[in-house]
This record gives sequence, structure tokens and C-alpha cells, in this order.
Amino acid sequence: ESRAANASNKEISIQWYIPSLEKPSNDTETKVLLLYAYNTKPVKISNIKIFSSTSTFSGHLWVPLDRVISLRDKLSNLKQQVEMLMHSSKSLSSTPNSATFLDQSESLAIIPSKNPQMNVAKVHLDEKTEEMAKRCLSEVKALLSVAPALSLPLTEIPFEVTLQSIASLEDMFDLANGCMITEESLFNWIIPLFH
Repeated sequence: ESRAANASNKEISIQWYIPSLEKPSNDTETKVLLLYAYNTKPVKISNIKIFSSTSTFSGHLWVPLDRVISLRDKLSNLKQQVEMLMHSSKSLSSTPNSATFLDQSESLAIIPSKNPQMNVAKVHLDEKTEEMAKRCLSEVKALLSVAPALSLPLTEIPFEVTLQSIASLEDMFDLANGCMITEESLFNWIIPLFH
């Protein structure tokens, strides 16, 4: 009972393993092991000895350490850029005369989602930040895809960009901590990459 697991919604659990001596054969570069588990339906496990489910999956992926570190830095920069966009758009929308200088669609850079919290509000990206996001997400896709040779760069962003989604991606590549991803649009984009 103390080791029971409960997932009330879809979620991905990410953990990293950094081997000290183990190395996949025929590889000269240092690699780390990405361990993932996810469920596609709510799951309650009360006895791990007799659990079987058709909606729970797990797997692993060897990825180059230097690419993970580089990607985390890029995602951190992207998160900072999104935070700045949110801050500047909040300042613009709170300025009384801002609507006279910008049309209505430009002055509202944040469109609230179902959840009123700021970090899950959809963010409208400027051109520079959108290109930055496409490059980062293309790298995520190439790193996680089983067949990276078939992984073409993204021409559009495949999910709603929120501060939470970018922060979750940054946390996903945190080698020290790993993360849990529950945001549905991000979940739906990541899962097919593992197959």
C-alpha cells in the first residue's frame, strides 16, 4: 500500500540516469539514459504485484549528454524570452492609453486559457521568439525521435505555448531532477515522439 501509485489524469514521468562506467557499445560520445513512463488513462495501483494495465507504458532512450545540456540552455533562454513577453504585454495592457497606439489584437498578448493562472495563459509570440521556439522544439523532436533522420525541422509550433509548457520542457531536460508533465497539449505532442 505504501508503494501504491495514483495518476488521476494523463501524465509523463521523466527521470535521467547518468552511468559512471556503463556505456552503450560502439559509442565514443558520453550518453545518458532517459527513462520515461506515462499513462493514457487515469490509473490507480494498489498492489504492484498484480498490476497490469493497457494504458500504462514505459521505456528508455540513450541520448548524447552534450545535446541534452545544450538543449536545456536553449529552453532556459526561451523561457526567459516568454517571461519577458508576458511581462511586457501585461505592462502594455495595464497602460490606460495603450489601446490608442495598438489595435486590439496587438494589445492583448495573453489570452487566458481555461485556467486563470498566469503561467498557463497562452502567449502570443513575436517573430523572433517564435523562431527560437521552433528551433528548440525541432531539437526536442530530433533528440526524442526513435528515427532522428526522419525528424524534419518544425514549420509551426505543435502545441499552445504557455509559460508552464516551456517550463515543463526545460524541467524535462534537467538531468538532476527529471519532471512530471501533465499539460495535455504538450503530453499529446511528446508521446508520439517515443514511438
